[in-house]
Parts: sequence; structure tokens; C-alpha cells
Amino acid sequence: MLRPLLSHRPLLSGTGASKICSTCNNVYLPSIAQHGQFSQLGATKKRLRLMPVGGSITYGVGSSDGNGYRQFLGDMLRTDGYQVQFVGSRRSGSMDDSNNEGWRGYRIDQINSQARKCVPTLLPQVFAINAGSNDCIQDFQMETLGLRMNNMLEFFWQANPSSVMILSTLLVNRDKDVNTRVMRANDQFRQLVELKTREGKKLVLADMDSSRGPQLDDLVDGTHPNDHGYKKMATIWFGAVQRACEKRFI
Repeated sequence: MLRPLLSHRPLLSGTGASKICSTCNNVYLPSIAQHGQFSQLGATKKRLRLMPVGGSITYGVGSSDGNGYRQFLGDMLRTDGYQVQFVGSRRSGSMDDSNNEGWRGYRIDQINSQARKCVPTLLPQVFAINAGSNDCIQDFQMETLGLRMNNMLEFFWQANPSSVMILSTLLVNRDKDVNTRVMRANDQFRQLVELKTREGKKLVLADMDSSRGPQLDDLVDGTHPNDHGYKKMATIWFGAVQRACEKRFI
């Protein structure tokens, strides 16, 4: 239930927006030129500074090369003419453009705390957010999961008011109890998207909890996708970016 989202409690801590991670000064930001040739559509497409945000799935755990969905998504976007630059304080996987904000084992509140250190410096245009699986695994304060996600989104918008949020529903989980909590989380996320859309926010849902998303057979350990599952995720992320463009968010 999303009742806590209507709370009038402050969404941001007093100093969170002003703190900048000292390590961000050394974050590797690859040149767009490294990605080679783009399609002829490139002249009409945007440059995207995209930050993947989340836990171990964002980091790429379970994929054969550690790239997770990010390499697949980058290839799809570049083929379609976008000039993509992944940004983040972390690097993982074999891809050259491997920056991300994926924190293994972290809950939404913990991911938010880490992202606050670097988002004001990196200023992504687009956030691809898949967070909350660890909240479900740990059975951590499920009734306010949507509020915690709302707080993170609001901080990102405060850091860059023109940025676009692509919020993912969570992946299916082989553990029945965890999966029940995943379904509760996804209901809260869908309500959150409806709420923020009514507020006029630039927010698009990437629905991984669907027939097009990773299924149980696409998981290597009951939680993390294999390469095939990550490719399914990338396809859904790509569709969400396209919808954001259709809405003129990008």
C-alpha cells in the first residue's frame, strides 16, 4: 500500500544534497568517441548520460562477462542512433563503458546514501533504477518501500530537475516468500509511477514483472539473471527510453 507516500515528512536530509563524494573526482567517464560509428539517425538523436542505479543486478552479477544488461542496452541505444555515456562511481564488467551505481546487497535506503555522494557531480540525464530486491530478500520495512523509493527519486530530481527517471519493477524470485514481497514492492512502484506522473514528473515504468521480463528459467541462482535474462531486461529498458522520447522527456 502506498499510503506512506502521501506523508508530509521531509524527503531529503539537510546535508545530503550538498555532499559530494571525493572519489567522484576520479570517476572514469569514457569519451563518446570510443563507441565507434553510429547510425545515420545519430544526427537527430540525443546524447544520453545514463546512470544505472541499483544493487547486484545493476552491477551485473550472474552474467558471464559482468556487464549485466548494460552492454546489451548500450548496444541497442547506439544502434538506434543515441550517443550513450554510462556514468556512476563504480565500474564492473568487461565493457569499456562500465560505469554504474550498482551496490551488491544494498537496500534502497543504502543505495540512496551512496548515490547522493556522486549524483550532484555526475548529473545524469537519465536514471535507470532497479532497486528493492534486497529489501524484499531481507524483509525490510516493506510497508514503506515505496516511500524510500520516492525519497531517492526526489533527490535525483533535486540534483538535476530536468532528469528522467526510468523505474523498473523487480524481477521474479525463486523463493516463494521473497517473491510474495516482490509482488508487494511492484504494486507500490506502479502506484508511485502513477502518483509522480500526475505530479508532472518525468518518470517512465520499465516493467520487468511481465511476460517479456526474465522468468525463473532465466535466473542463475533464483535471484540474478543469466545472459539471456539480462538481454530481456535490456530490451525492456530500451522500450522505456523510447517511450520517454515519445513523451518528449528526452
